[in-house]
Amino acid sequence: MNWRDVALGLAGAIGCFTAVIHGVLVQRLMVRPIGTAFAGGHPRVAEPIRRIVPALLQFSTFNWIVGGLALIAAALWFGRDARLAIGLLVGSAYLFGAVGNLWGTRGLHPGWMLMAVALGLIGFGLSPV
Repeated sequence: MNWRDVALGLAGAIGCFTAVIHGVLVQRLMVRPIGTAFAGGHPRVAEPIRRIVPALLQFSTFNWIVGGLALIAAALWFGRDARLAIGLLVGSAYLFGAVGNLWGTRGLHPGWMLMAVALGLIGFGLSPV
């Protein structure tokens, strides 16, 4: 195991950690309040919408945690081409999350910083030897 493997694995661990915290906060601060607001059967919100909104709000959580696990697996077991493909795919998701979080919170949230650190580690992990 070399430093590039360590960087990819650490990026994956940061992604998983960020995803878990994100999932808890989204559930507490968004899913529950929206569910409570729609619980009485809001006349303008159909039942399928009430069911799909929580899943959509947690989709990024799922994406980031699976991406983090994929980065860890790539660091431990996969070859150069697979590492590159996983790094680019997961890196694009982390980039979107970092930029969206930075823009949405105007920089007042640590999530974009964690994703930016993970992106830097992915970049180092994928750099040529």
